[in-house]
Amino acid sequence: MAGRDEVDALIDAWAHERSDLDLGPVAVFSRISRLGHHVDRARRAAFTAHDIEPWEFDVLAALRRAGAPYELSPGRLLRETLVTSGTMTNRVDRLAARGLVERHPDPSDRRGVLVRLTPEGKDAVDGAFSALLDAERELLADLPAADQQVLAGLLRQLLVPFAEE
Repeated sequence: MAGRDEVDALIDAWAHERSDLDLGPVAVFSRISRLGHHVDRARRAAFTAHDIEPWEFDVLAALRRAGAPYELSPGRLLRETLVTSGTMTNRVDRLAARGLVERHPDPSDRRGVLVRLTPEGKDAVDGAFSALLDAERELLADLPAADQQVLAGLLRQLLVPFAEE
């Protein structure tokens, strides 16, 4: 078994004070929470190195994942990024002002528009994503590949019930 971490100390303290409680969930979710903090820091560093904010990455990445010509309707971007319509309008406006996206008429809907990644936006998201993967690999470096797959599967089991929300 690996060395002790700060969650072990936390659990020991709670067990001393509340030996009547099952502390199993604390062992899992306190670690997930702490890992989330480290992942957030790694994400911010990767994005900052490529001059984009986390929210910018979310929008640019949704467009990039869509494949060439790297465009989506604002409604689809809403579903991909889980933000409100007003928030998305503001985000697209700001990204367009930076030259990372542009709006085009939707050929299938005269009233609609499509948001398209510019070459500069594609370069920014590709660079940030590569930096993010490097940072995440570093976070996982002490965990063998087989264990990473097991962990990914276990986390998937925890997340699947939320996919329908």
